[in-house]
Amino acid sequence: MAENSDRRDRLRDAAIEVLAAEGGRGLTHRATDRVAGLPEGTAKNYFPTRGSLLQAAAERCVDRYFDDLQQAEVHTVDQLLTLLRRLVDKALTDNRSRVLAYLELNAEAARNAQVRQTMARLARADLDLHLALQQAAGLPATRDGAALVTLAINGALAHLLSQPPDVLASYGLDDIDAFLHRLIAATYPARTT
Repeated sequence: MAENSDRRDRLRDAAIEVLAAEGGRGLTHRATDRVAGLPEGTAKNYFPTRGSLLQAAAERCVDRYFDDLQQAEVHTVDQLLTLLRRLVDKALTDNRSRVLAYLELNAEAARNAQVRQTMARLARADLDLHLALQQAAGLPATRDGAALVTLAINGALAHLLSQPPDVLASYGLDDIDAFLHRLIAATYPARTT
């Protein structure tokens, strides 16, 4: 049973890598098998349709994201800023494929109701976690404030992964620490860091 679970996770991780490298159109069972290093037909045995393969990748993105974020402990604004910076850095390095797959899956969610439900679960829980972290940092965080911060960071990540340096500079993303400080200060002006 553990072998099946391990193989299933290996395929889901491979699907994320395929989405990141080739986009939604490149996600096939054959490509997933190749990236996973498994015999042709394995992915189709676990995920019989392309929709189920997309769903599996979306669920794996959700699982891996929450594993990262739920380990965070924040008690001050400085700790929150450090955490946000660490998350951005990881999104651009270790988790780059997952973030690119996340962007592809959001586009797919516009056309696929099952993927939409999974991505909506991620979006709801992401907002809840960010709200809790901002409150734990001592900020007068509301759902609206947390949504503003979360949307700004998600938008920044899309730009950081896709835009040239001059565009990043024009958005203030050439200095991530300064961007995050400005974001928190603008969202919670009564509580400057």
